[in-house]
Amino acid sequence: MALQLRSAVFRREREQTWRELEALVERAEKNGVASLDAASLARLPTLYRATLSGLSVARAISLDANLLSYLEALSARAYLSVYGVRERPGALLAAFFAWRLPAAVRGAWREIALAAFVMLAGILAAWLLTMRDPGFYDSFVSSGLQGGRNFHATAEELRNSLGGHHEKVDQLGFFAAWLFSHNAGIGMMSFALGFALGVPTMILTFYNGLMLGAFLALFQSNGLLLPLGGAVLFAGREPRLVRLAREGRDAAVVMMGAVLMFLIAGLLEGLGRQLILDTALRYLVGWGVFAALLSYFLWQGRR
Repeated sequence: MALQLRSAVFRREREQTWRELEALVERAEKNGVASLDAASLARLPTLYRATLSGLSVARAISLDANLLSYLEALSARAYLSVYGVRERPGALLAAFFAWRLPAAVRGAWREIALAAFVMLAGILAAWLLTMRDPGFYDSFVSSGLQGGRNFHATAEELRNSLGGHHEKVDQLGFFAAWLFSHNAGIGMMSFALGFALGVPTMILTFYNGLMLGAFLALFQSNGLLLPLGGAVLFAGREPRLVRLAREGRDAAVVMMGAVLMFLIAGLLEGLGRQLILDTALRYLVGWGVFAALLSYFLWQGRR
């Protein structure tokens, strides 16, 4: 009986504040925070803090569960109105591409440089070892990834493996979508592994470099290094350079950008490499895309 009386007194003393806050929150939820006038905007944080204070007291004196649930729900809704995002989705998306993404990538230049160094170290190591002893090739590239591309294949067979497949044009859309989901999954896994001081991510990056270096040695030994370069610009199914980024929000922004890069890579591999057979044109398109992305990440949003 005493608990019920205490709860009733507590509610009566503060209920007007809660109702006023609830009315403002409902208006903000229905029409946006911009619909509130200046007086309401000034009143909103004051009411929110008073409600939080009431919730804290209600928890301390163990009032009834229904009142606690009401105050918790109201506080959560008010939080979004007080501290939530004020911008519209379109403005947020424009800001993401205009400056947030390129700024985050520039901020992660040390991690990207480190990943590039590890990748290049793997490429160089595998290339030197495989050029000296082709037996190393099978150690760096599994049979499932070789797809007939090994030192037993003829130069003509290797050349054909770089070309498109016009007989499967109707399946190219599916192929591009599969590449995107496959590479994005690997990229996000590599990103998640960064919590362990980045060691697993670096190992995966180095391993990818070993595979690429072994492929370079294979095609160079058959005089096909130039055509291979065109195919690399339209990269194949192997995972790309593992993305590293700074901690916190910038890391999430870079990861979202990486997924977009995987989408571009999937389109180049799933559609571009299958339909563009001329090596010179491949170089032109591939390096053109690279130059456009590099310019974007280096200069966009600096102001």
